[in-house]
Parts: sequence; structure tokens; C-alpha cells
Amino acid sequence: MTTDWAQERILVFAPHPDDETLGCGGLLSKAKRAGAEVLVQFITVGDTADESAKGYSTAEERYAEIKKVSDHFRWDDWNMALPGDHFHLRLDTVAQVDLTQIIERESPISIARAQPTVVLAPHGSSYNQDHRAVARAVHTALRPSNTAVRHHPRLVLSYEEAADQWRTDPVASPSLIVELEEDDLDAKVEGMGLYGSQAHEHPHTRSEPTLRSLAVLRGMQAGVALGEGFHVARCLA
Repeated sequence: MTTDWAQERILVFAPHPDDETLGCGGLLSKAKRAGAEVLVQFITVGDTADESAKGYSTAEERYAEIKKVSDHFRWDDWNMALPGDHFHLRLDTVAQVDLTQIIERESPISIARAQPTVVLAPHGSSYNQDHRAVARAVHTALRPSNTAVRHHPRLVLSYEEAADQWRTDPVASPSLIVELEEDDLDAKVEGMGLYGSQAHEHPHTRSEPTLRSLAVLRGMQAGVALGEGFHVARCLA
């Protein structure tokens, strides 16, 4: 499968700021460098416990990080759907129909409004309740239908994060590997570094060695030097 990323409009659903970089930062770098349009829909953010000197980061600090990362990757637009502590790390308490409506048509960069050709979303096997809630809602929003009635992106992928390997149910290896250049991996690592409140030293699932090691592993599985792995939900050739 060969994709001309220059022709694509990519919409990424990230439960929290940094998930898009951890899961598909290399692909976003590669696609944007080729000329793709990239939109990122964050779902929620709030005050977050971290390992900084004060022990937490505020939502305002997280917004500042998003702006730095957006400039770094040159995203065309981004949006935050449900800001605040009422939703952050509590998306499993939001009715799935409400979350699906935001993703499908209510957000300024919803599927119906943005009409992406490619959608990227978290994998439903994550231990994180917010990730699972977003994965289910995106899956529902992209349910099969008449294309004259509902927009159908040509390519729908679930991205992986190293932390997702912590699970009890077996999950197949990624079914699609996107080859990365060294510059794409460097852009991913640098982007994660701009999320200063969320980056960690090794050994940690969000450390630089972890990101580089996973890229080497996925690349090796496809016979190339570096790659990012994805699970295919839809691919219209």
C-alpha cells in the first residue's frame, strides 16, 4: 500500500494533549512534510498530577504546551472539545452518544465538518478509561452508512502508544507500518519534549528511548529502519 500523503486531510482524535504525538507524531511529521492538511481534535484537559517540582500542571500550562507543539508540527487547526477537571480522566462518565455527537458533527473540526480522508484514533485496548471512551465514540461516529448521508474517510487507523502494551487481553500486532525517516522520528521526539509537563526520563513509556525503541521495532517488522504501527479499521483502495 502506497499513500500520497500530500493529497490527504488527516484528522487525529487525541483524548489528551500528547496522545497524538506519542501515537502518530512520526506520521504527522511525514504527512505534513509531504503537504497534507493536519487537524487535531483534543477531547479533554485539566489540572494534572505530574513529576514537576510542584507536583502538578495546570490546564493553562497544558494549553501553552499545545500551542508550542502545534507550531512545531505546523498543524492546520486544533480544538479542545471538553476542557476542565469535570471531564479530564472522567470521559467514561460522559454518555457515549454525547461524545459521539461531538466527534461526528458538533465540533468545529468534526468528521462531518472537516470531511477528512484519514482518521487516526486511540486503540480501544488501552488501560486508560479516557482512551477507551474516545476509541468507542470514534468507532461509532464512523459506522458504515450511505456515503451520500454520512462522510466516510477512506482510511481509518488506530494508533498505538507504548503504554498500551500494558493489558490483559491479547491484541494482534499492528497491521499497518508507516515508514519514517530519521527526521520524522526526531520531530516526534522533539514534539514530546515540548510537552514538558508530560515527558519523563527513561525508563518510562513517554521517554525518548522508549519512543525511539518502538520506532526501531516497528520498522524492523516491515524491513525498514524506522516505523510507526497502526491497526486498520477501514481502508478503501
